[in-house]
Amino acid sequence: MRKFDVIVLGGGAAGLMCAASAGLRGRRVVLLEHNGQVGRKILISGGGRCNFTNLHCGPENFISENEHFSKSALARYEPRNFLDLVNRYGIAWHEKKLGQLFCDHSARAIVDLLLEECTRGDVEIVTNADGIEVEAGRGGFRIACNEGEFAAEALVVATGGLSIPKMGATGFGYALARQFGMKVIEPRPALVPLVLGGDEARWTELAGVSADVEVRTEGLGGAAKFREKMLVTHRGLSGPAILQASSYWRRGEELVVDFAPGCDVLGKLTLPQARRTEAVFRQALREILPQRMAGFVADEGGPEGWSNAALEACEKRLHGWAFHPVKTEGFEKAEVTAGGVDTDGLNARTMEARKLPGLFFIGEVVDVTGWLGGFNFQWAWASGVAAGEAV
Repeated sequence: MRKFDVIVLGGGAAGLMCAASAGLRGRRVVLLEHNGQVGRKILISGGGRCNFTNLHCGPENFISENEHFSKSALARYEPRNFLDLVNRYGIAWHEKKLGQLFCDHSARAIVDLLLEECTRGDVEIVTNADGIEVEAGRGGFRIACNEGEFAAEALVVATGGLSIPKMGATGFGYALARQFGMKVIEPRPALVPLVLGGDEARWTELAGVSADVEVRTEGLGGAAKFREKMLVTHRGLSGPAILQASSYWRRGEELVVDFAPGCDVLGKLTLPQARRTEAVFRQALREILPQRMAGFVADEGGPEGWSNAALEACEKRLHGWAFHPVKTEGFEKAEVTAGGVDTDGLNARTMEARKLPGLFFIGEVVDVTGWLGGFNFQWAWASGVAAGEAV
């Protein structure tokens, strides 16, 4: 039995950040990772360049059953704090759009940064740790796995969610929470493409075509709207706007797309002496949409006549086109997992379980899910530091 002050389960962004933070405080830390290497999801993020934070990060950019839970951790560790760390290590970066910060080169730089911070904190990292079993008792926690037995007064669960199972994602963190009597909000795929069925499956003929749109959702997951690119795929809809909306969408609900946000598409046709013909209508659409999409929309949603009323009805539809996805593409294509360990059972300042002192949950395993664009990494850093400073 090897004894430490802190055991961290999971070598992703949150786990590494927490281990480093605790180690740099002088705590004896061991991190157990079931994969053969740490930081695997970091390495593939942002197209391999890691969108490591967002300058405009705030609680409003996160989804949770408790919309206030993330406030404390995010306020204590802000994007500028992680950016200071990135600059300290001389990592070149750039702002892409909407406050999104990326490495100029490889995401490997972020993993190396975290590993170096762990080294500075004398953190011991154990990979290929399989068959993990956890027991809680007097004096803390005991972990048994194929790599040996470990004991510590504090246990931090940073095992992530169910997204991208080919990278080793499992539901272990949720099972562990339930083992200790904690509630888990049903996990679901988030930031994920949507699948179209029935007559709407005809849209897949446009696979590869994208357009700048505004997507709205107003269902059980909450009201939200996003203006970014929508991409038509061989199965349905994707692109940043759809991925964002997917976190709010629930099966059976509609998704509303504005194909011409801020534009009066058919206004010219209602002017005195204006030519009201099919050719003029299609030309108006081609001015705001890619040619193939313009033709498809014209075929599917052209005006029923050329009266002002018919043109106004068509205009209204162009700004409120309802899609009815049949499902998401699942955890295999989801960038993150929504739902997770219920925040009602955690201390918002420290991430510690209210009913079991010494047990902490951080990162994606918690019911806090960020928007696309670096927000989930910022939650990983912030929640990791919150726990790392508390253990």
